[in-house]
Amino acid sequence: MAKPPSRCFWCSEDPLYIAYHDNEWGVPVYDDQRLFEMLILEGAQAGLSWLTILKRREGYRSAFANFDVEKVARFTPRHVERLMTNERIIRNRLKIEGTIKNARATLKLHDEVASLSEYLWNFVDGRPIRTPGPLSRANYRTTSPESDTLSKDLKRRGFTFVGSTIMYAFMQAVGMVNDHEDTCFKAPSRLRRR
Repeated sequence: MAKPPSRCFWCSEDPLYIAYHDNEWGVPVYDDQRLFEMLILEGAQAGLSWLTILKRREGYRSAFANFDVEKVARFTPRHVERLMTNERIIRNRLKIEGTIKNARATLKLHDEVASLSEYLWNFVDGRPIRTPGPLSRANYRTTSPESDTLSKDLKRRGFTFVGSTIMYAFMQAVGMVNDHEDTCFKAPSRLRRR
């Protein structure tokens, strides 16, 4: 029997988590709808485990119009009340209202830049960055100067649930930052050798 590949320390043995780690985490995303989805899911995760959110991902997609920004921006207090009874998502009023607020802020952002993708990727000069030096659990970071700057700018624009730690996790998730551990089979140095 073949030995399973080495993965990042945070990846549990749950098949859903493994699939997320192996196929999504750290892969660059440029699609606005997918970026909005990840922005919302990372904010929903605040105070919870990522696996909790992954298990509810389809529920979130259904509840929030597959993360269509224009549709979510039109949600009303009546939508919020209905979502507060939806067991397929985290029923936190502030996070639900924050999703609608973030959709509206995203639409305002479109008045200034061509796309959410263009805006976000500008914070890393349009290409993924790598934490300097050998990367392992011992030196794993949760913020960066880039996530600090992005967080401050998003807050200034009216976004919520976008603190620096949440933004760093978001940047890792959508491939703006590649933080696969050096021993992980997805580490950039290992990928180059293939």
